[in-house]
Amino acid sequence: MVEKDCCNSCLTAIRVLRASLVDELEGRIDSLLEILVSREVFTRDDREEVLCQLGPRARVRQVLDILECKGEEAAQTFLSVSSQQETQTHSERGGEDQSQFKEYDKLKQKHRDVLRRRSESMLFYNTRHGEKILFSEHYVNLLLVDGHQALEVKRHEILTFGQNRLSFQQKSVVHRKIAPAELFSCKNGSRPVKKVLVTGVAGIGKTILVQKMLFDFGGNRDNLGFDFIIHMTFRDLNLIDKPTNLRELVLRKNRHLAKELDNILANDDKLLIILDGFDEFRHYRSCDVDVFVSEPDEDAEVVEVFGSLMQGELLPNASVMLTSRPAAINHIPVGCIDRFVLIAGFSLTEVQDFFLRYFQDRAVAGRMFAVVSENELMLTLCYIPAFCYIVCCILKESEDLCGESPKTMTDIYVQYLVALLRSHTQARAETLLQQQKAPAVQQLSDVVLRLGRLAFQKLMEHQTLFYSSDPDVAALEGCSLVSTFLDKTVAQEPGCVEEVYSFAHLTVQEFFAAVYCAVTDHPFPDALQHSDTSPGEGSNYGHLDLFNRFLSGILSERNAHLLSRQVGLHCHEEKVDSYRQKIIRQLTMLCENGAHILNHLHCLFEQQDSSLALAVQPKTLRVNVSDEALSQMDYNTIKYFLNLTRGKISELDLTGTGVSYEALRDMQPLLLRCESLWLGENNLSMDAVQVIADVLQESESITYLGLGWTDIGDNELLALANAIRMKPKLQQLWMEGNRVTQRGLLSLMDLTPDPLNKVVAIWNDLTDTESQCTKESITVNFTDDNTWEGWGAWVFRRCEVSSNEKLVMVLHKVCNISVHCLEAQWAKTFYRKLAQLITSRIECCTEDDMRKKLKRFESVLNL
Repeated sequence: MVEKDCCNSCLTAIRVLRASLVDELEGRIDSLLEILVSREVFTRDDREEVLCQLGPRARVRQVLDILECKGEEAAQTFLSVSSQQETQTHSERGGEDQSQFKEYDKLKQKHRDVLRRRSESMLFYNTRHGEKILFSEHYVNLLLVDGHQALEVKRHEILTFGQNRLSFQQKSVVHRKIAPAELFSCKNGSRPVKKVLVTGVAGIGKTILVQKMLFDFGGNRDNLGFDFIIHMTFRDLNLIDKPTNLRELVLRKNRHLAKELDNILANDDKLLIILDGFDEFRHYRSCDVDVFVSEPDEDAEVVEVFGSLMQGELLPNASVMLTSRPAAINHIPVGCIDRFVLIAGFSLTEVQDFFLRYFQDRAVAGRMFAVVSENELMLTLCYIPAFCYIVCCILKESEDLCGESPKTMTDIYVQYLVALLRSHTQARAETLLQQQKAPAVQQLSDVVLRLGRLAFQKLMEHQTLFYSSDPDVAALEGCSLVSTFLDKTVAQEPGCVEEVYSFAHLTVQEFFAAVYCAVTDHPFPDALQHSDTSPGEGSNYGHLDLFNRFLSGILSERNAHLLSRQVGLHCHEEKVDSYRQKIIRQLTMLCENGAHILNHLHCLFEQQDSSLALAVQPKTLRVNVSDEALSQMDYNTIKYFLNLTRGKISELDLTGTGVSYEALRDMQPLLLRCESLWLGENNLSMDAVQVIADVLQESESITYLGLGWTDIGDNELLALANAIRMKPKLQQLWMEGNRVTQRGLLSLMDLTPDPLNKVVAIWNDLTDTESQCTKESITVNFTDDNTWEGWGAWVFRRCEVSSNEKLVMVLHKVCNISVHCLEAQWAKTFYRKLAQLITSRIECCTEDDMRKKLKRFESVLNL
């Protein structure tokens, strides 16, 4: 308020400003009234009359009414007093704000100190009690890259990154390496990055990356620009089984923030919330919520609070980083994600750095690394940090590698188990052996069995957390070995404190579960029993793929013998025979119908028994490993099987596998045996195309070649055409969705219709005029029912044997192109059969999120 408003009459000014005066004075009317009484402008009776009014605004109005009767001088005093009071109030508020700012700033540093203290130690799987391993001395840089793998389930995620790692290093233009401090930086002037999803396979270092960010933030080395970072794990969130709110979630482990939490949440643009381990969230399939909360104090189910936070309904300006294994990210509402980041693990340099930090002696580290370098499997696994640690543990704890280097993943885990048991029980075992040898071995096997039972039961229930009240956990009480393999945390709830256990890593749980299944009379899980008959819900579902690989490896002769000798556990002979017959039966069936086969090939590889592969005698040999980002281990597994087979390979499907020039060159002898070779949806370089051209020039078998969506142009097509002229065996060439122009097609003119009776070149760089000038055997649009009827049959066959996740991916593609051919008879038949398949999948689908996706396509196709 300004006194010059008085102008000619203060009373007139009060009348004009009445409404604004009510708003301005309602917060300080009582103190203003006392000043007016002390200045003798108001009497005590006036004060009582004012105080009788209900509410501050009514009191202001009463003061203004009384002033009307007091005259001009009283009005002038009132305006002067109220103006002085307003100035003083602003000054006092400024002091309070300054003081509050200092408290906020002080708390920022205190929080950094707390996070630094919490993150300064690194926890390895078998860290002994009281052992402190400094994070700063053992952290090894991880390779982070922009982009993400497709959002379908990556069923074999434990090893599906090796080839990607090579690709990332070789194609840095496509995948730019980024530092943790750059995660929330805007890219090329695009919209602000608020929600970041960090994915990576099991053991790749997601939690270590989080610890790195907290450690750097605590030491003021982060450069992220946030005032506060709140860290929560989904393991902790799983402990909450009643409605809660964001404020309670933050304060569970950050009580020191209580006084300033309102200010912290109000400045949400300076807040980063890190949520680690989405794949371990027990509600991860239900996150696409339609019930939201918008206030930090508003109670709701945990999944609703999480969904509201991710979709910007709660703290819309806050930044959120989410980590997850690929198997779960299909359930994240991806529309809210601003940046997808993939952790690609270690480079060769980082592997060597890890060895040096682990062994703490340059000579020893160099010698151990040399041992690993001679074993392709072990070296490949070392690009995954968790496996790198396990390999180092084996080398350190074992006097030797049991006479033979490990050949499979199960070999490594069995030796890991034996090494840790030997290390942590040696003193106690020696004491028991002196007393009575048999009971010592029996006790060791009994403990492993009890751990295995716990792992198996919880794996079947999709659980990674086990409570002390659980009978299977209680059975382990008093066992000194439990801390070697299980992590223990304490869950504190109002009026309740309970210990919660988990295996140090999910892969360790899967391994122990497989040991239990192999050495007891417990039947194989239903999902494995029926995996050859239920593609939608069976083996392709992915939950038990890694368990199945471990089970196969444990039931192999060499690992069964090692477990028997070292741990006293014996595999059931009937179970060994039954499992071997199952592998033969399933591989034969999958080779004949062209279903996805990769995990079954891994199970065969884990056995390391050539007689099994030789027993697989399909009528036609078809190997479909499409839509997987293949690692070097995957290629080794495929080659292992195909090198043990004889004769022609009816079909090899490498669609969407990220196949590289190096991989094609390595597999060239096998490609020469293929009749149909599908390489679509891979970015093929000229070098890669040259390998294909060499195959065309040498092969006596190849008649069908698929190169759709491989980014080839005229030059690449010219190289292929020259090869076909040298050995005119190829009959069909599918190259839809590329960069081929009329010039490229002209190089094929003398090759059509003989030997090439069909060339499919739709969606290439051709004008309408050029499209009309092509030969009948060259298809450039949807006009030929016979062509597309066969195409539809091929796609439908793939859909029938695909998992639900893969089916949804295919549906996105075929529904996008259906607009060109909805009136064709083949299309009507194709989409009718597709709708029937979707309906049958919906009927047996157990996941709500997947059912929703399938029902959307069902409604589209039934229009």
